[in-house]
Amino acid sequence: MPVQSMAKDKAIQRSENLIHKAYKNPKVPFAFILLFLDILLVALIIAYVPYTKIDWDAYMSQVSGFIEGERDYTNLKGDTGPLVYPAGFLYIYSAIQFVTGGQVFTAQILFGILYILNLGIILFIYVKTDVLPWWALSLLCLSKRVHSIFVLRLFNDCFAMTLLHAALASLLHQKWHLGLIIFSGAVSVKMNVLLYAPPLLLLMLKAMNIAGVISALAGAALVQILVGLPFMLSHPIAYISRAFNLGRVFIHFWSVNFKFVPEPVFVSKEFAVSLLIAHLILLTVFAHYRWCKHEGGLLYFLHSRLIPVSSCFSFKQFFIGNSTFMLLNKEHIVTTMFVGNFIGIVCARSLHYQFYSWYFYSLPYLLWRTPFPMCSPQRPIHLSCFFVSTYLYCGVSGLRRLNILIRTINH
Repeated sequence: MPVQSMAKDKAIQRSENLIHKAYKNPKVPFAFILLFLDILLVALIIAYVPYTKIDWDAYMSQVSGFIEGERDYTNLKGDTGPLVYPAGFLYIYSAIQFVTGGQVFTAQILFGILYILNLGIILFIYVKTDVLPWWALSLLCLSKRVHSIFVLRLFNDCFAMTLLHAALASLLHQKWHLGLIIFSGAVSVKMNVLLYAPPLLLLMLKAMNIAGVISALAGAALVQILVGLPFMLSHPIAYISRAFNLGRVFIHFWSVNFKFVPEPVFVSKEFAVSLLIAHLILLTVFAHYRWCKHEGGLLYFLHSRLIPVSSCFSFKQFFIGNSTFMLLNKEHIVTTMFVGNFIGIVCARSLHYQFYSWYFYSLPYLLWRTPFPMCSPQRPIHLSCFFVSTYLYCGVSGLRRLNILIRTINH
């Protein structure tokens, strides 16, 4: 009885501490208010705004082929073309088809729940990092296009980004192995998540020793193997070439970031290589001057981590030793991940309208991390562009993103 009483007292004390922290931090109750209001908004959108038919029928056709036993990726096709997503996409949408029977309205309800779940994770991340003022959290709920992407168009980007944000939330709690597993699950839905891979690897090298990094990467690789196993056992080349096609060229007409580039240049290999080089250079610059600033720069940091590699491969240390190297600051984790992804966005050859979900939720964070003063006219301009407008103006959107990126590195 005394033991039970002590446990009960500790539980009550923990609850009181949580309530006290919530009372002292206005962001917590405000975040719950935002969630409640957005639940109402999502319900109204589903009830009164017409569904937009884009990829849903194609998804269902691709899933139907998989359910019927097809394991050759070259034979899995839909109205919009061949299947180009990893197998995690098939499993998720097969489950959705099973639950909804392919009915759009029921699927919209599921995606509405997914939207709220994703928003809850994002609000958790923002509250934990404490970068924005409490009122600025409302900016996360103001995008007409993001609501449309989730509940009116039912894109697979929604699942990929929700899993990515869940992985990021795990990293904030220093759960690196769990975060890598969830991250790999996100990659299995859509490859764009790999834009987060370079900053994530750097953070892992900071947080863990080499043995820990290797074991975490092995867990992530195991997820990919298990997810793709039914296809790799029968048609491995077809699966890998279709699901992880890094050389795919998008149609110039649908691009919203390099619309100002002439189409012959847009589709050329030279343009793709130039963007890749720019991507690598920007990542290196940020890693050297920002992400590894306190470690003496990127080269010194890598040298300090890789020199003791031989000692990490003793069996005792590899299997028994503690893989944690150091606890990372939450703001540093989120800043590194968001900026690393945004660099990839700036250097992406083509962004479609649904790709806005790849970086929308990082924009308030990035804007508050730039040296814009609150009274600067530039901040309202960026906010109105990113959070209120239906579409970014195609001719200048890429330049505007680059402007934010440059100001972020100067912060």
